[in-house]
Amino acid sequence: MTNSTSSKNYAGALAQIAKSNSMSFDEIKNDLNVVASIIGSSIELKDVLGNVTLSTDVKSEIINDVFKNQVNPKIINFLKIITDKNKFNDLAEIKAEFEKLYNEEKNIKTVEITSAIQLTDEQKNRVIEKLQNKLHKEIAANWLIDENIIGGLIIKIDDDVINSSLKNKLEKIV
Repeated sequence: MTNSTSSKNYAGALAQIAKSNSMSFDEIKNDLNVVASIIGSSIELKDVLGNVTLSTDVKSEIINDVFKNQVNPKIINFLKIITDKNKFNDLAEIKAEFEKLYNEEKNIKTVEITSAIQLTDEQKNRVIEKLQNKLHKEIAANWLIDENIIGGLIIKIDDDVINSSLKNKLEKIV
């Protein structure tokens, strides 16, 4: 990750496109996922578009050729702008910053939940339901397993940690 202020600004520009109703937040998010997928499958493409010595005209042609039938023309123009400003290598960070704005707009809270064992879908749904009721937000859960916590859950919400693990309770007793 590099210059987060710059990435936040570019993500903010994408959010403004959504707020102007030129594209929806969902369309932008989907197009960014398409771009990330295409770039992720081609190291050469990422290297070429991130190469500061290559002319912007050549990179612009490449962007048109690769993405013209894949994403909205506004996203193609956005890619050209960040390439022209030598910020193409920041695209993953820009995408991450946009996803934060997307989640804020859609009232979604990303939460990391760690358990000692694989939870059933029913158990996961109960945990999510309780968190949604408590936070008054839609929950996007990242589920992790850590056998060292023995039992219970560790829930991370932003910088807050709710540690109801058996390991934590035992450590407090000892």
